[in-house]
Amino acid sequence: PSFTIGELAARRLQIIRQLEADGIADMNKQLPFPVLPQRLAIISSVTAAGYGDFCDQLKKNSSSFAFYPKLFPAIMQGEQAESSIIGALERIYENLSLFDVVVIIRGGGAAIDLACFDSYNLALNCAQFPLPVIAGIGHQRDVSILDMVAHISVKTPTAAAEFLIGKMQETENELFNLANDIH
Repeated sequence: PSFTIGELAARRLQIIRQLEADGIADMNKQLPFPVLPQRLAIISSVTAAGYGDFCDQLKKNSSSFAFYPKLFPAIMQGEQAESSIIGALERIYENLSLFDVVVIIRGGGAAIDLACFDSYNLALNCAQFPLPVIAGIGHQRDVSILDMVAHISVKTPTAAAEFLIGKMQETENELFNLANDIH
């Protein structure tokens, strides 16, 4: 509420320029993506509909791929969101070897509700995180700074689940083709 839309846009541009000047804007994108992204560290609100949609999509995948999601609850809007999400990243970091990717999900909302994803500190933490980060935040029209620095950005929590299922399907198809070649 203390920012106007114009002030928010100017602040976003300043943060983007700072990330580029620091040379970290594309760091997470440079990490290799796992062949079988099954062990998922998820940052979301426990009660969020987007989190429920994400989990349902994973469970109901038509190929019955197994996923092992672990929720790291966080506040996903408001003044405490930045520190809450960074705190969740720190808890994941303590158990880094247990996970393949980090998935940060939140459904859409008003621009002011999603402003926490335009934070320099959050972008800094995500850009430098040692696991690929998948951002599934908002709706089709929403693009946050977190989306820009994440390894993969999709438009919704459901799309994040579909992306992971698609990666598993690609690996299954590749293995099937290799088996045929061997045969």
